[in-house]
Amino acid sequence: MDANEAWVILDTTPQGPGMRSYIAVWGALIVLTATTVAVAGFNLQKIAIIVCLSIAAIKSSLVLFYFMHLRHERRLIIKLLVPIAMATLAIFIGLTFSDVITR
Repeated sequence: MDANEAWVILDTTPQGPGMRSYIAVWGALIVLTATTVAVAGFNLQKIAIIVCLSIAAIKSSLVLFYFMHLRHERRLIIKLLVPIAMATLAIFIGLTFSDVITR
């Protein structure tokens, strides 16, 4: 066994998604973007913002899990990342509302 074969055996990095997965996610993102544009054209009153934000959340989760490779990360990183992202979002929303209230 030479050094290169030993390195391949010891290499424990997880394999990422294949090209088919990337193309499928890209297609899903295109379809979801078209859906967002179509929903914006309808007169859905107050439900439109909920539908558009839901589609945006789905699109962002696809990007996070597939293109940023969080799908193959350890669960500890995910458990740390989600609360930090939610806290950051809460701070941004809180600062925005405090600015609007003081005007």
